[in-house]
This record gives sequence, C-alpha cells and structure tokens, in this order.
Amino acid sequence: MKQLRPDQQKLKHDIYAGWNDGAQNVLAVAPTGFGKSVVVSDATLDGERDKLQQAIIAHRKELVGQMSMHMADTGIMHRIIAPKNVISQIVAKHREDFGRSFHNPTARCSVAGVDTLIARKQELSDWASKVDRWIIDEAHHVLRSNKWGKAAEMFSRARGLGVTASPTRGDGQGLGRHADGVFDVMFLAPRMRELIQMGALCDYEIALPESDFRIDDDAITDSGDYSPKRMREASERSRIVGDIVKEYIKHAYGKRGICFATDVATAGKIAAQFNAFGIPAAAISAETPDIVRDNYVKRFRRGEFWMLVNVDLFGEGFDVPAVEVVIMARPTASLGVYLQQFGRALRTLPGKLYGLVIDHVGNVKRHKYPDKHHIWTLDRREKRAKAVKDPEEIDLIGCKECSRPYPRVLSCCPRCGAAQPVPAPGSRTPEAVDGDLILLDRDKLAAMRAATALPLPADVALRAGYVAGPAAAAGAAARAIEKHAAQRRLSDAIAQWAAIQRSIGRDDQQSYRRFYLTAGMDVLTSLSADRTAAEYIKTAEMVEQWWRQ
Repeated sequence: MKQLRPDQQKLKHDIYAGWNDGAQNVLAVAPTGFGKSVVVSDATLDGERDKLQQAIIAHRKELVGQMSMHMADTGIMHRIIAPKNVISQIVAKHREDFGRSFHNPTARCSVAGVDTLIARKQELSDWASKVDRWIIDEAHHVLRSNKWGKAAEMFSRARGLGVTASPTRGDGQGLGRHADGVFDVMFLAPRMRELIQMGALCDYEIALPESDFRIDDDAITDSGDYSPKRMREASERSRIVGDIVKEYIKHAYGKRGICFATDVATAGKIAAQFNAFGIPAAAISAETPDIVRDNYVKRFRRGEFWMLVNVDLFGEGFDVPAVEVVIMARPTASLGVYLQQFGRALRTLPGKLYGLVIDHVGNVKRHKYPDKHHIWTLDRREKRAKAVKDPEEIDLIGCKECSRPYPRVLSCCPRCGAAQPVPAPGSRTPEAVDGDLILLDRDKLAAMRAATALPLPADVALRAGYVAGPAAAAGAAARAIEKHAAQRRLSDAIAQWAAIQRSIGRDDQQSYRRFYLTAGMDVLTSLSADRTAAEYIKTAEMVEQWWRQ
C-alpha cells in the first residue's frame, strides 16, 4: 500500500471531518494526477478494518476492472458486481498481476458497475440496505435524476464519497444536494500549480501549431460539449491527420504520448499515419476488445508503442502510464474534459522535465492555461447576462516560429522573440494591429485624435437657437454639457487604468492592445465624438470595473 503524501493525508482528513460534522455525502476535488485512487484505496482499507459494508462504483466496465485492481493492490478481498464475462476478465488479470484472485462473492467490500447496479436493483436491494459507505469516482456525473444518483439512492443508510478532478458540468447543473446533485459539502486538494511546485506533478509546455481545424459553437449540444457528428465532419474537412504527425516529429519525436481523436475512423487514420512514418502507434477506443486494449497499454508501457490514439477513453478515470506528450485532436467545450485530458501529460516520470501538450483544435485558446485558478462550487451555474470582460483574460496565440502560446497583447513571443506579423505601414488600421495606436502612421493617428474633439456647448446652443429659438438653444447646451462630462469621465477612467498598467510594468503598447481586445474598440475610437453620452458612460463603467477588480 502506498504511503499517503501530506497533501493526500490532508484531503482524507477533510473527508472524515465532513462525515463527522454531519454531512452524509462528501465530494473531494483533486486535479488529474493527484492520486485520488490512492486516497480512495486508503479510505477503503480503513472501512475494511472497521468491518464496514462498502460499495465502490465505477461507470464503465474498464473502470470497474481498474478499481478492482486498486483494491487487489491494497490487499482487499472484494465482490465484483458486473456481467459474468467482465468478472472473468478481471479475475484473470488479478491472477496475472498478483498470482491470485481477490474476488470473493461474500466479501464486505464490493466493486460495482453503475449499469449493473441499476439493472439488478431489486435483486440487490437487501445487500444495498446494509451498505455503510459508497464511493463514486468521476463524481461530476452524479445527479439525483440520472443513473449515478439513482445508484447512490439505493444505499439508504450509507455515507457517500465522490471524487472528481473538476466539479463542473457542461449542462450547468450543480452537484450539491440543494441544487441537482447529492453532495452536502466539498473539499479541495491543492490546485494544479501547487502540486507542480511541490513536485507531485511535473510542469508543462504547450505548442499551438497552425491548424485548419474549425468547429463553430453552434455544434455544442445540450450536454455542453460538441456533437460527435460535427467533430467528425470537422476532422474530415481539415488536414489534421497529417498535421499531427508532422508536429509530433517537430516537437516530440521519440517521446511516448497519447492522442485524443474525434472518432474511431479518424483515430485509425492518425495511427496509420504515425506507422507510415515509422512511429509505432495504435488506435484504441471503447470498441476495442478488452484483451486487445490491455495488450496495447502493456506494449505502450514497455515502449513498443510510442503513441496511443484514443477516442474518449483516456480522458476520465482510465489509468494510463505516465506519458510525455498529449496531442489534442478532439475539441471540447467542457472545461472538465479539457482539464482531464491536459492532466494526462503532468504525471511525473524519472528524467521527465515537463509534459508537452500539442493542441491542434483550439482547446488551450478556449479554456486558457490549465493551472488558471477556478472557483469550484456545488451550486447550479445559472444562465445570466454576460459579465464585464476581464482585461486579464486575454486570448492566447501561437507563435509562428516556435508554436508556443502567449497572450495576444504582446508584440513578440517571449519564448523565441519572433514578432507578431503586422500589415505594412500604409495599410495599418486599429483593427489590423489589435488597437495598438503606436503602430499607426502619424496622419491616421492625427485624424483619429481630431475625431474625439467635441464642439463647445456655447457653439451648439448658438446653432440651435438660430434654427429653433431660445428654448431649443438651452436644451442643446444642456445635452452638450452632459456629453462633455460623460466623455471626460471615460477619459479619466482610461487614464486611471493606464496608470495602473504602468505601475505593474506594462508599457503603453501592451495596454492599448489589452484595451482593444477587452473593450472591442481602440482607445481613441472609444472617445470618438460620434458616440453618445450614454455610450461614453457605459464604456466608462466597464473601465472603472477593470481597475476595481
């Protein structure tokens, strides 16, 4: 049995504290690679010593086998609740790896597949009523209304533990009992960046090669992720199969990795392309026979395969040997799926300096860096009006030379120094240079500055009075004064924000770009005289919120 690290021991302590404080069901959140299965195995061993009836629930047959192997590795005899052929395969693997079977139909601990539990609900009801503790991996699936929630409901007297890397769902439903789920309290392990700093995970690098893979947001289904059909069609329209092998050779030749593909047919093409270039690879999916899949993973572990191309198999739950490179050839709108996939590159290996992620489908641009701080909650994610965009949340671009990502506000790659391409001087517009006014020619800049000048209220009143009389003149003067005040408020807000930017070491060129990429217009256009007072005020309120954040 592996000794728990201090951070793993702390999470286990929090779980028990939650139960002791009266929570029936506890959710534990830890990044991919943290060692959630080690914590679960240790807690299960405690339950075995205390003679508790326990049920460990997995949601796919391969994960039932995986969890059974964890129990066997801990030395726990257990019952396997699954189809007979799955039980036979797991027992055979026990004997192969441990020299004996740890399956015992009368054991206090049970490892069960969720579909088998639901299908045999009546038959298993007496046993379920005596279970003291249930544990569900990948617990972001658990809602009261679905099969995972209904399986948990079978254990009426039990305390529950759910574990997941990301307690968020694409459909926005909340995992708390007060929302759509079953959990009463949530505890967090250290975040990804903390685990990297303590050496529990390795650091990462990202490559964003140029790609013609395109998929629109209208391909997102009610599940919160892209339609499998639309992903397959996008792959077929693109050059992604050839690009994947070319970029692997460029950035990671000789390193072992896994590739996430959109569909079985595309996975087969990618694996074939790798093999055509002398790079040993295999395609693997849930459709691959168990004995073949296990053989491929063993061969990968021994280094006989350099690349395993998979379809939605290694994303969540499934244990994969530590790898050096992850290739993203499957887009995802789900933050949880993205973090699961990215995390596969972060497991430590002797001599491994960093995990490399090569993203061909825009996942990094879509979700930003994986160690970005997220605020997790058990609440439902309500649909609401779009909040003010954060100027620190700037899109990433891939360097044309080294493919490494960097924020679009920078004029050159901080890794290799290559400059962002910009139009020739005569054809530059604010849009063409991301609002960078420093790159505009003198005449264009002068014209834009002139366009911000507002007429004096007295002149406006004089013209209005000449046309429509004294009352009109007074009204026009009042509106002009209001517009001057609104423009001044916006100008002051921008000046205050710019001063803050300078105080943290950012030059004006970067600040111009940051303003444009956040506000959707450049600084001078935001002050243009053809805008209304209400438009000035709206932009001023946005900028004021920036420097209050």
